[in-house]
Amino acid sequence: MQLGSIKLTKFFCTFGFKRNGRPSANAVIEEIDGNKSEVVEQFALCRLRCYQEVTKQLMDLLNKLSIQPHMLLQATSILKGEHSINQIHISSNAQDGFISACGKIESLKLLNFSGNVLSGFLPSFHGFPELETLDMSFNNLSGNISMQLDGMVSLKILNLSYNNFIGKIPTKLGSSMVLEELVLSNNSFQGTIPDQILSYKNLTMIDFKSNILSGSIPLDIGNLSKLETLSLSSNNLGGNIPMSLMSITTLVRFAANLNSFTGAIPLGITKFLSYLDLSYNDLSGSIPEGLLSPSQIVLVDLSNNMLKGPVPRNISPSLVRLRLGENFLTGEVPSGTCGEAGHGLTYMELEKNNLTGLIPPGLSSCKKLALLNLADNQLTGALPPELGNLSNLQVLKLQMNKLNGTIPIQISQLQQLSTLNLSLNSLHGPIPSEMSNSLVLLDLQGNNLNGSILSSIGNLGKLMEVQLGENKLSGDIPKMPLNLQIALNLSSNQFSGAIPSSFADLVNLEILDLSNNSFSGEIPPSLTKMVALTQLQLSNNHLSGVLPAFGSYVKVDIGGNNVRNSSNVSPDNFPRAGKKGKSVVAAVLIAIAAAIFVVGMVTLLVVSMSLHCCRVNDQQAQSSENENLDFPQVIQSNLLTPNGIHRSNIDFSKVMEVVAKTSNVTLKNKFSTYYKAVMPSGSIYFAKKLNWCDKVFPVSSLDKFGKELDALAKLDNSNVMIPLAYIVSANNVYILYEFLSNGSLFDVLHGGMKNTLDWASRYSIAVGVAQGLDFLHGFASGPILLLDLSSKSIMLKSLDEPLIGDIEHYKVIDLSKSTGSLCAVAGSDGYISPEYVCTMKENVYSFGVILLELLTGKPSVTKGAELVKWVLRNSRNQDYILDLNVSKTSESVRNQMLEILEIALVCVSTSPDERPKMKTVLRMLLNAR
Repeated sequence: MQLGSIKLTKFFCTFGFKRNGRPSANAVIEEIDGNKSEVVEQFALCRLRCYQEVTKQLMDLLNKLSIQPHMLLQATSILKGEHSINQIHISSNAQDGFISACGKIESLKLLNFSGNVLSGFLPSFHGFPELETLDMSFNNLSGNISMQLDGMVSLKILNLSYNNFIGKIPTKLGSSMVLEELVLSNNSFQGTIPDQILSYKNLTMIDFKSNILSGSIPLDIGNLSKLETLSLSSNNLGGNIPMSLMSITTLVRFAANLNSFTGAIPLGITKFLSYLDLSYNDLSGSIPEGLLSPSQIVLVDLSNNMLKGPVPRNISPSLVRLRLGENFLTGEVPSGTCGEAGHGLTYMELEKNNLTGLIPPGLSSCKKLALLNLADNQLTGALPPELGNLSNLQVLKLQMNKLNGTIPIQISQLQQLSTLNLSLNSLHGPIPSEMSNSLVLLDLQGNNLNGSILSSIGNLGKLMEVQLGENKLSGDIPKMPLNLQIALNLSSNQFSGAIPSSFADLVNLEILDLSNNSFSGEIPPSLTKMVALTQLQLSNNHLSGVLPAFGSYVKVDIGGNNVRNSSNVSPDNFPRAGKKGKSVVAAVLIAIAAAIFVVGMVTLLVVSMSLHCCRVNDQQAQSSENENLDFPQVIQSNLLTPNGIHRSNIDFSKVMEVVAKTSNVTLKNKFSTYYKAVMPSGSIYFAKKLNWCDKVFPVSSLDKFGKELDALAKLDNSNVMIPLAYIVSANNVYILYEFLSNGSLFDVLHGGMKNTLDWASRYSIAVGVAQGLDFLHGFASGPILLLDLSSKSIMLKSLDEPLIGDIEHYKVIDLSKSTGSLCAVAGSDGYISPEYVCTMKENVYSFGVILLELLTGKPSVTKGAELVKWVLRNSRNQDYILDLNVSKTSESVRNQMLEILEIALVCVSTSPDERPKMKTVLRMLLNAR
């Protein structure tokens, strides 16, 4: 019993039972047999921990102690005589039988059992006369709740969130009616919101989000005069929003998004509110004129409704975020939006409405504005030069309007601007000669711009996508930034002469579109060096000669030229890309040709999709004889791994030989290119080049770089890619990892292997990524953030074993030399959170998008539409959202997928405050097992 005594004593102190006075050693010793001196010694070592919250280190210690249930019960028998005990925190460690035993501790005021793996029905809580707080969140509890809590006479805070409870909302919540906080979110409660809840007059918080509630909000909800938070999001609630809400002077937050509420927004609803979210409902009528003017209002989200009428003109200086997109609003953009100095408006989203008139120059007074989205309206007139005064602007979206005039030179003053989209307007004149060095996306396509491309475009080192198609541009094409990755679209312009051979330097570029111009001469053979290329559009030019030997994974269109391919196939066999104004007859001919060659086209498409993330085919070796074999000069190299096998296998000279040949590229994502490095021993490794090190984000000093990588090499987690060695050359940085033949999650999920991922594999991947992120966010010396967390940065050791890659970016870049929004530059389309700030909560948002990819089988962006918005728009038809090929396999699979969908929706909440920590997300995923 001696060992048990020591364990039990550690158990008391590790769990941190909080007392008004110090715990008595004798009180423990008298009830336990064994060596008292050892017990006292052990007690002294851990007594100070009795005043602290549980830490991860203590939890690890406790798990090693192997506490048995009978010892827990013995603990309660000791503690029942200690009347000063008032709090027990044993989150993540409770065991069967301990809950009811705690009822013997009469002085207990707080009981926290959150984050365990408790299952079965909610036990009956009798004999807890002083208990005020009960937290059973993040477990696997199920069944109905009826009378289990009725005997609690002092209960003030009840948290049963993130379980599997069903049935109706419980109304027997303590006989004294003193309840203040009721949190039942993320369960499967059904039925209506009971009127009996209104009897608890002391309620300050009601959180019923993410259930299956129906009906309407009780009309007398206004009787809860102390209510501060009312969260009803993600249910099936409907009807009108009751007028009585406006009488609650204490109400700060009201969230009822993702429901089916109808009718008008009550006049004066924001009189006391700070946060209002009614997005994704069926609200109609106009927005009340005074809705945005209260002095305390911070956020208003009414997007995706059926609202009509004008945007309110009076906007409070306290308002930070305004989201009114995807409605039927009319009238003009308010001209006096930020009339006062110190106005806080940071995000203004009015896209996809029917707004008309000019873009008001007065918007320039919104000095904090970081995002302005007026896309897809009916706005006219010229771009006001005053927009150049918005020094904090990072995203400007004005596409799909009727804007005319020229692009003002003042746009170049926006040095933090990362996204500029003016496409599909009627702008004319030249492109400004200077642009922001922070630009990641430049989209000016579908206008009437003329002149030449700005000669300084090659200096925009962060630029990744350029869309200049369907204009009247001409002249020489300047050198493009080497970091271009997503697309370079110069189609349907007036360019002529030879195709620039400098395009061959764009080794990261995926899509090059030069169609519908007047290019002549031969296609430069050097273009085959563009190893990331998946689409090359050259149709309808005046090209001649022989088509160079591109890999079979590259979709090449040379229709409308006099070009022969290397197999002597007639160019007429290649589809012709359509110009503006093509005749109906030509369209019919194209359709017929497409029908004749449908089998070949489908095959080509499947191959293209399977290689979408730039997996390079072995046939790329065809162009290897043209490669530059001058090996990069090594400045520094170092082995990081202590593993003797790896240390003997890794040959730095061989690595330099491998990375000199583009035919060895096997994978590519936004900031990394992976080479397959076969060592002289036959062992295979990934040699990863950091694409951004010299342009986007400068690498720290070599000394700091080496120390950071050395620290990362000591990480021990099965879901994180751990560096084995590194090489610094004159122009690049290379990091070595174990080779993973399955490629990235994007490859497998959206490529030719996607049907091989069953739900068990997808679930395992989700849990594995969550475990890795939780580990990185809890790193001892500070959280490790992922700058570009996406399905392309998740590598697969097997089809159910994920590894998070690119962990070194956040640690080794020199943030002092980067400008603009780090997240806006680093993140991939569809994964960037609405706040455009890289934090742990931003990583949670990106992880939520990955969950949606696993659930839907769809990529983060499809034809310009973000997956998150598509899911939210269809959230009332959840079976439509799920990948039918997976969800139809069994009812249990479908049910689990629906549980994970709820978790994903919480992760992609607009407000970072609404997103849980990764540790919490991981618990939720495990509870859905």
